[in-house]
Amino acid sequence: MLRSRRADLVEQELYGLLLVHFALRRLMHEASQRAGCDPDRLSFVHAVRIVRRHLPFHAAFSPSATPAHG
Repeated sequence: MLRSRRADLVEQELYGLLLVHFALRRLMHEASQRAGCDPDRLSFVHAVRIVRRHLPFHAAFSPSATPAHG
């Protein structure tokens, strides 16, 4: 489910989701090459779970505050 309520934000959110999907697939491809196995044998859902579990340890910065509109 998309959280955005405006058309331009929906488009931005979709691009973000596509970029995350591409990054995870790239990560899976690199992992399969290191392990010497076929990338098709890796689970996308499992990769998502691993990244979600380890992501808080790699967040090195806080997001900047959004500017006030007005």
